[in-house]
Amino acid sequence: MCNLYAMTSNQKAIMALTKAMQSQIGNLPVFEAIFANGFGPIVRNTVRGRELAMARWGMPSPAFALQGKNYDRGITNVRTTTSPHWRKWLGVEHRCLVPFTSFCEPNQADGSKVNTWFAFDDSRPLAFFAGIWVPAWSSVRKVTDGPTTDDLYAFLTTEPNAEVGAVHSKAMPVILTRDDDIEAWMTQPVADALTLQRPLPDAALKIVLTGPKKDDPDAVLMTEALPPQIELF
Repeated sequence: MCNLYAMTSNQKAIMALTKAMQSQIGNLPVFEAIFANGFGPIVRNTVRGRELAMARWGMPSPAFALQGKNYDRGITNVRTTTSPHWRKWLGVEHRCLVPFTSFCEPNQADGSKVNTWFAFDDSRPLAFFAGIWVPAWSSVRKVTDGPTTDDLYAFLTTEPNAEVGAVHSKAMPVILTRDDDIEAWMTQPVADALTLQRPLPDAALKIVLTGPKKDDPDAVLMTEALPPQIELF
């Protein structure tokens, strides 16, 4: 599952593509790596209109997953949207767009678990994961920090397309690339919105980097770490 991604675009581009009218963020930094339980930007619906804000990556875990634990690091990827735990957060008031420019999957196919970064091309154009969020959730995310109250988010996953499946056969994020799909995710009834929980077409993505924990476009692509069935072009 995707537990690492990058967002190196800018605030103006995010707001333009998502029709966000306001921002809670001052200067949006460049995120070469956003890790599970870290903070990243999201675009969400609010009573004041669509806005750009920061939130913590990892939705509340279901009760059974917390048995015997005194902390909750959260769930970053949501697959089973029929689960009662997730159904309550699928309305438009809890849907969000998660901007990204590349995402990472550990290579499971050859057992190396080498970080493999995917994007649409080497320029890493801006795109969006289909996400959900919850406001002001109180929990212990890290025992050393004690209780905190955070806006939380996660994004949906689905079956992988050919490129991702060759590296990680279980899942890939739900990615929205068309303006109509972005708007549908933020506005349509649940049944219609969930038709977007589908993989990208094959050949839509490209491996842009392997190895580093951050997506650095200036890093050398380590082709020897890639499984032989993947072609780079």
